[in-house]
Amino acid sequence: MDRTVLHVDCNKFYASVECLYRPEIRNKPVAVGGSTESRHGIILTKNEIASKYGLTVGEPLWKARQKCPDLIIVPPNYPLYLRFSKLCRRVFEDYTDLIEPFGLDECWLDVTGMEKSGLEIAEEIRSRIKTELGITVSIGVSFNKIFAKLGSDYKKPDAITVISKENFKDIAWNLPCGDLLFVGRSTSRRLNYYGINTIGDIANSDIEFLKRILGKNGETLWLFANGLDSSRVRHKDEIEDVKSVGNSTTTPRDLVDDMDVKTVFRVLCESVSTRLREQGLKGRTVTISVRDTELVSFTRQRALPACTNVSTEILKTAMELFRANYDWKNHIRSLGVSVSDFDMQFCEQFDLTGSVERREKEEKIETTVDALKRRFGNYCIQRACQLERRDLSGFNPHDEHIIHPIGYKVS
Repeated sequence: MDRTVLHVDCNKFYASVECLYRPEIRNKPVAVGGSTESRHGIILTKNEIASKYGLTVGEPLWKARQKCPDLIIVPPNYPLYLRFSKLCRRVFEDYTDLIEPFGLDECWLDVTGMEKSGLEIAEEIRSRIKTELGITVSIGVSFNKIFAKLGSDYKKPDAITVISKENFKDIAWNLPCGDLLFVGRSTSRRLNYYGINTIGDIANSDIEFLKRILGKNGETLWLFANGLDSSRVRHKDEIEDVKSVGNSTTTPRDLVDDMDVKTVFRVLCESVSTRLREQGLKGRTVTISVRDTELVSFTRQRALPACTNVSTEILKTAMELFRANYDWKNHIRSLGVSVSDFDMQFCEQFDLTGSVERREKEEKIETTVDALKRRFGNYCIQRACQLERRDLSGFNPHDEHIIHPIGYKVS
């Protein structure tokens, strides 16, 4: 039996919810954006009216205002969006238990074997979301997750697209290769360089050639383009294994020297180490991400001699990676740190340098600090070295950064 998979995408989700709660702005161009003062001044999403002005997600607010002087910008209200996300999930649960989120506003549903067809279920869901919640969704109906996702993007807003085994070549193969899931800007440019411009071009390319230019990802994209995705939709109660724990931030001002970078990295590393301890994790690989004022970015990673959840060890490695890979041609706009490659056994071998004993002592100190912060607030205790540059250290990524459920794994 062929599978029936839906991908439901809430249209302009944040902006739609804001307009629902604020009738006075409903018929005006609206964007949900971060704070200009804290330099998170970009468009997170916008309503359909604002889209007509050519505004794009990720665009700086100052640039958006040049295109649309009457643009109304509202700050994000994540608790409200989470509430609506849960309300959408309740509707989905009336049809299946196989519900896998892909972001806050998107979900895959597997409705294989139901009495009603996938199209009929999609029509019901579309109608119910509009009637019961007051927002609209676009839904893709297909025989796998990849084409279901492509279908929900194909026609917006408030639309349903069926991509079947009979018509997928007519619909999918004519689309730009960048429309295929996991083909980002860099991969798309690389494919275009070799004359591969559409999804059909990927499907009809030699798989060994794709593997040579893209590695294993080349084979995956060839399978996706040919409709050969067999990955399952997870059960709604299934928790995916955590692959990494990280935090990143756009800095309040440009970073101009190593001490600026270390100040921000220290805050991020302390947040990451706290989250690792909260989840009972220790990791072996530290990854940093750096973006400069010209919006050029890179990531670097390094394996540690032993797994850790201690912020000082993470910070030391992060700074070593940074100093080895950045030449200060430009100032820096944003930084990120993450830890991965978790060891659930925590087996450590003692050595003559006393590194294990030192790590255990530092972990106990940081665990005590965690308890103090939980009881008295994040700023009840701080390192003295952080007080020198309070404009860079006065943020709290552990409590303020919202982590949305993102999940996709090829079985």
